[in-house]
Amino acid sequence: MKKKTLNSLELLDYQPNRYPFLMIDYVTKVIPGKMANGYKNFTNNEWFFPIHFSGHPNVPGALQLEALAQMLTIAITTLPGNKGKVTHAISHTVKFKREILPGEKLEIETKVLSWKRGLCKGLGKGIVDGEIACEAEMTITIPEILDQYIPKKK
Repeated sequence: MKKKTLNSLELLDYQPNRYPFLMIDYVTKVIPGKMANGYKNFTNNEWFFPIHFSGHPNVPGALQLEALAQMLTIAITTLPGNKGKVTHAISHTVKFKREILPGEKLEIETKVLSWKRGLCKGLGKGIVDGEIACEAEMTITIPEILDQYIPKKK
């Protein structure tokens, strides 16, 4: 991959999630196998705001984590041969530090710590107005690659 950014349509080639579960609007910088940064604008029209919570809408923690995981996915699916491959989350350790409210922009920064045999360990940070809103240690996999290294039963 030569391009360093991905718009909302281009990122669909590297990210298997679609509306209403796509939690990335734009990838501002990607270095395949190393890092991916971008953002998600949370508008008043998001499907979850009327139910989370009535009278005090905010972005659910699970969706904040999902935004970080999706951006980390971009860092590995942009590697040669990985475009369009399905990914799965294996584990996450996350800390939530502030609410994300309607109208706020979540800046997402992710870093690959290791990528071996279809298994990616990485870090992610979600930032709103210069303040960390959430951060996570994540492990994700591309099962198609990982399965090649799992011993087969005889």
